[in-house]
Amino acid sequence: MGVTQVTVAVRNPANPDAAWEGLFLVDTGAVDCLVPSRHLRELGIEPRGKRIYELADGTEVRFDVGVAQIEFMGEVVGATVIFGADDAEPILGVTALESVGIEVDPRSQRLKRLPAVRLKRVNQVR
Repeated sequence: MGVTQVTVAVRNPANPDAAWEGLFLVDTGAVDCLVPSRHLRELGIEPRGKRIYELADGTEVRFDVGVAQIEFMGEVVGATVIFGADDAEPILGVTALESVGIEVDPRSQRLKRLPAVRLKRVNQVR
């Protein structure tokens, strides 16, 4: 598989006038979005709890999590954000994508808008 990236604006729902914009890796294997902590804190987004996430290598890591407004491709969604390391590559997780009806085309590795947001699971042919 190739690498898919998209420009994303992150906002504090309590103060949507301020934003941080960055190039995010689209990761359909990640549930939530990961943002470098310093940018979340600059926006006034504070951790609301902690969660344990399993990394690709099987390692489990505990991260602070919060809530942010995520904007990409003309769409806006409220999302759980992981407070990543200050130098971490931002990640756009599958929940944000699916919430607005966007998926990664497996052939072109580009984001494509679905005709409608899915309310049910789609069985994939293997």
